[in-house]
Amino acid sequence: MFTEYEIETMMEYPEVQSAALELKKEFLKTEAPYLEISDEDFFSLIVMTPTIGIAMADGNISLWEEMALNKKARKLSKGGYFMKKDPVVYAMKYLIKNYYNWSDRFFEVLKTTIQTTCKLDDLNFTPFERDKKIDYREFKKAVLESPYILIRFIASFFLEKDEDIINGNHKIGKAECQRLLIIGEKLELDKIPVFQMFCQTFK
Repeated sequence: MFTEYEIETMMEYPEVQSAALELKKEFLKTEAPYLEISDEDFFSLIVMTPTIGIAMADGNISLWEEMALNKKARKLSKGGYFMKKDPVVYAMKYLIKNYYNWSDRFFEVLKTTIQTTCKLDDLNFTPFERDKKIDYREFKKAVLESPYILIRFIASFFLEKDEDIINGNHKIGKAECQRLLIIGEKLELDKIPVFQMFCQTFK
């Protein structure tokens, strides 16, 4: 999962900051006019969007999923909120309420962030045949040879623990798996070989 310091650093990119602040202005005006949240914490909410989407894949969020989302959100919050109301957790309730009205807008900001920080256009990916069954050793090498920030994005969006990315046997429900693939496509991660291989590790 990203740290608050990585969130802060990503927000220092002008393209990312501009897109995130424009979305913040529109979202708060429409959904939560009285919500007080810092720019960094709102960007943390944006980063939570894929995880929220997967949790909502079967139509509702279970108590266990809610607890996992809150735990993840607290890790992203700027500063400590152990004994106080966490702004990212609180803002997340507004996003969940009208998730399908806003998710594409949030994904656009994330897509800009990924393109900007990973500089994907400068990378030469070895093509990977989507229908080909992956060799687990190839996947591990692909993870290690990929840009650090790209792997951080994939792990933060789709896994509970970052270190689990080199696990060749992830468990996932059918609805959640379909949602993961859809989100990967919206973020244009589906064009990246290491993400294609990552998707094949789910059972």
